[in-house]
Amino acid sequence: MRNLLLSKKLKRSETRLLIIDDNQIRYNEILEVFQNKDHLVHATLLDDLHSFEKQLNTNWDVVIFGRAYDLKIEQTITLIQASSQINIPVLLLKPEDYQTTQYPSYIHKGMYDVVNLDYPERFYIGLIRALSYSRTLQGQRHLLNELENAKNQAQALVQEQHKAVAVLQEGIHIEANDEYLKLFGLTSQDELIGLPILDILQPKNLPDFKNRFKKVSQGQFELARFEIDTLNQHAQSENPLKIEFLPGSEDDAIQITIETQSATLSHTSQAELTASNNSNNKNSIFQQISRTLLNQPAKENALILFRLASIPDSILNASWNTSKDYFNQIAGFIKEQTNSTVFKIDTGLFAILVQAESSQILESRLSGLLALEKPQLITIGDSTYSLQLKLGFSPIILNTFNESSFEKVLATAYNTPLPKRESESELQLLATLQDTKIDLVPNDLTLPTTHLKSIVPEVSIPSTPTAVDLAQATAQASASVSTTQQTTLNIEPTLKHSPILTTIQKNLEKGDIHLKYQQLYDKQDTSLYTYEVTSGFIYENQWQKISSLLELDEDIELSIKLDRWILVEACKQLHNFITQYPEAKLIVNLNRHILFNDKQFPELVAKLITIVGSKLSNPLILQFDEDDIAKNIIESQKQIAVLRDHGAEISIRNFGTSISSEAILKQIDVSLLTLDEKYTQMLNSDATVQKLQELVESYTMIKPVELLLKNLNDMNVFANAWNVDVRFLQGEYFQKKLDHLTDVQDQ
Repeated sequence: MRNLLLSKKLKRSETRLLIIDDNQIRYNEILEVFQNKDHLVHATLLDDLHSFEKQLNTNWDVVIFGRAYDLKIEQTITLIQASSQINIPVLLLKPEDYQTTQYPSYIHKGMYDVVNLDYPERFYIGLIRALSYSRTLQGQRHLLNELENAKNQAQALVQEQHKAVAVLQEGIHIEANDEYLKLFGLTSQDELIGLPILDILQPKNLPDFKNRFKKVSQGQFELARFEIDTLNQHAQSENPLKIEFLPGSEDDAIQITIETQSATLSHTSQAELTASNNSNNKNSIFQQISRTLLNQPAKENALILFRLASIPDSILNASWNTSKDYFNQIAGFIKEQTNSTVFKIDTGLFAILVQAESSQILESRLSGLLALEKPQLITIGDSTYSLQLKLGFSPIILNTFNESSFEKVLATAYNTPLPKRESESELQLLATLQDTKIDLVPNDLTLPTTHLKSIVPEVSIPSTPTAVDLAQATAQASASVSTTQQTTLNIEPTLKHSPILTTIQKNLEKGDIHLKYQQLYDKQDTSLYTYEVTSGFIYENQWQKISSLLELDEDIELSIKLDRWILVEACKQLHNFITQYPEAKLIVNLNRHILFNDKQFPELVAKLITIVGSKLSNPLILQFDEDDIAKNIIESQKQIAVLRDHGAEISIRNFGTSISSEAILKQIDVSLLTLDEKYTQMLNSDATVQKLQELVESYTMIKPVELLLKNLNDMNVFANAWNVDVRFLQGEYFQKKLDHLTDVQDQ
């Protein structure tokens, strides 16, 4: 049988090719392959980032990558996947140093295929396959849009049926719908047909109505929409009636339409109409969810319902526009956090669909969403308003999911809280370490490694811990700490906390400290699920970052309690997330007090790593500020060595801001350096990009350490970062900071 892909079907429409190459000859050869096969082709050749950024605003069928001045293939793939044309197939022209063993790696990076122009016939077949795939996706999107338009038109027709409509000839009724009859208290058309329009409408301002109707009868419909007060005592609507005259289907006929969905309806009619509209809306949402389940089938599916836990008084007393913006932004917040289609069920009630390949992974994804129930902030203009959502869920059983059962699914989701995994509650046992008396190291005391290990003796924990094992380990560790008699500096709680510290204490007790997770981009494609963890809280209706909070120096014990809570909470999330992604790891930002003043810190880290249960030997990277390390390099070196012995990796943030940067790099064993934000600004011009590259080289010459560039929030700086030899890229262009762990590819 002949291959239908090679028929004339794809030749009948113009093929749009974007070719990234610095070789005009290769460009001509590609076009010649198409022309020899009688294809219509529109192609564009470019070899620089600026031109590519412009062309991403145009629709293309296929992208072919050869070689470019300042664009790498990985960079090109990333920029495409972050654009609106996420599904364009990208073909890589075989590089000069290409090895067949590299093929899987290129495919995993996002290439559709690797093609060889030296074999024109094979090259053509590979390109046709990509083109066919592209057209299939375009056709699918087109059909879905058409389906959506048809749905909207059907809804419009349904709404039209709620209007009162009659047809007139020479001012006499000849036809009417049920709404029209009902509006004027009639039971059948027989009572209406033959009656003059004036007998039914009985307008209060008769001269004005006659004048307007005369013009309409003459074909002048410019003023055919107006309002009248009726004197008809049988009219079921309050005045005024909203009337519109339209041309009829026959030359001498006129159609009159009267709105019945306005506030002029009786309370009973309005309630019925509202219920009808809500029903239509739910049917529409059901259809959308059904299409998603059909087009993106998954073994496990669940509907997640978001509803307001409360409405702030400031919104209840705000202006109409502010209140409207507040409710509109709720859907935006849910969309940003989940990157799912958000369905508006009712005012303040929204839903998304969550899918997974197994029940365990579905449960993991659902429990991860629990973080969205913490207090949030919404910004409207220059003001911020509190937001707190309540989440629930309902499993979707495909063979019983239909329109009649949809209401029951919504009700179940409304009343069923998100699941909390049992393994997460096991990890919660470790939180008791936060409640034990904190044993502080004096600021002038250097605590040797042997002393640290003598405080908390080794606790044997099975490789697969149970709840009993965890409880025993926790109790044993807590007991040994409390009974150990060591010379320590016990700092009493500050008598008069600053207001911000009091807020932290209260939020800590309620668990209302926020953790934000942001995925890193790994240029080497080997550590795909690394996330930085930052923390903050709401103070005076504004976000406060914990990693830069100077007030914590006033209460070292509170600072340590806070960082312990952050670390334990982050590990609980990681433990849940590795069900989906076993290779996930976290970079947790901490303050200096837990590093220098908490004797139990290394042991806590070791136990957390054990109980997280990761298949990685070092799933935790602890990140400290360069300025804190620089103030005491010798002590930092000792404490960091202890932490590494206990299984943690170490990173330094804001690197490159002090005169001690090179000394830190030489003396301290670190895994990662997060370059200060000022270096991100150097990505805005070619001259400073080169200077940044030279600086990076100077660091890696001292020690071969991994580097990270942060706050790459737009396409330009993200793309230019590929011209600097740093391994990790981080910023909103790749993934925003979210309240829960999720993979970019899941979004």
